Amino acid sequence: MDSLDLLKAFREVAARGSFSRAATTLGMSKANISKYVAQLEERLGVRLLNRSTRSVSLTDAGHLLLERSTPFMEMVELTQSELQEHAGNPRGRLRITAPHGLSQGKFPGLIGEFMATYPDVHVSLHLSNRVIDLVGEGVDIALRLGRIRDENLIVRRLQRMDLALCATPGYWAKRGLPRKPDDMRRHDVLTYSLAGNTPSLPFEVDGKPYSVPVHSRMDANDAAPLIGVALSGLGAVCVPAIMAQPEIERGALVPVLKDYMPTDLWLYAAYTQRRHNSAALRAMLDFLESRVAEAAPARPAKRSTRVARAASTAPA
Repeated sequence: MDSLDLLKAFREVAARGSFSRAATTLGMSKANISKYVAQLEERLGVRLLNRSTRSVSLTDAGHLLLERSTPFMEMVELTQSELQEHAGNPRGRLRITAPHGLSQGKFPGLIGEFMATYPDVHVSLHLSNRVIDLVGEGVDIALRLGRIRDENLIVRRLQRMDLALCATPGYWAKRGLPRKPDDMRRHDVLTYSLAGNTPSLPFEVDGKPYSVPVHSRMDANDAAPLIGVALSGLGAVCVPAIMAQPEIERGALVPVLKDYMPTDLWLYAAYTQRRHNSAALRAMLDFLESRVAEAAPARPAKRSTRVARAASTAPA
């Protein structure tokens, strides 16, 4: 039996001066209350109560335990109350990790909107492109971009993410527009250093992932410097479309091979447990799921495989 339960039984008997009245208050049988107190005495190795057929009184040891346990029990009850508040009302610290790329665009505004909605929640945001151990580093929610692989994590899909493979008009004019994924083998590419030791580009052919090894002219662990170097005409870059959209819209970068871009990439929220999560964590997941979905642009329909193949074999 848990020591806390034994202590509660003893304190109730001391307060009521009776095993029967303590049993009624705690909703237990008199026999169980008596057993709990006896177990506590056995664990402590000292008698806590003087018992007679008509009355119960505290021994010196019982008086000492009652006095010393009062602050402890008050702290336990206060903590239980606060934990119940955490479970029922969003409050406390919420630790979130997200890739650096999300610091641009609408994400900071969404965090601010969430904090305004839930003023008792303190958000601790850590930006990192490294895939971290949520349990080991004490993180509540990890926002990630890419394919969902870790079977030990629970995820909420927030938004399907498009990739854009692009370069400057000058680069394509000099090196030639690719018509199919394997054409990228002869191009200079600015790649993610977190993608592994062998630089490659992710494509999708006939509905299946298709990876093409490429020559990396530069690598970085974040999209922003890669886009900056791509604007200098030094190579092609494959990044989340939302990050390159301003440059694409003004014509500084030109996307290619749109019909071969992966369709199974997501912005998703990962966490570790389904049960007993705090109200703050549940509120953040629900908030992100609803607000990101509202802000998601409509996805254009992809051409059929037959049309895509025809385009891949068309003359330049």
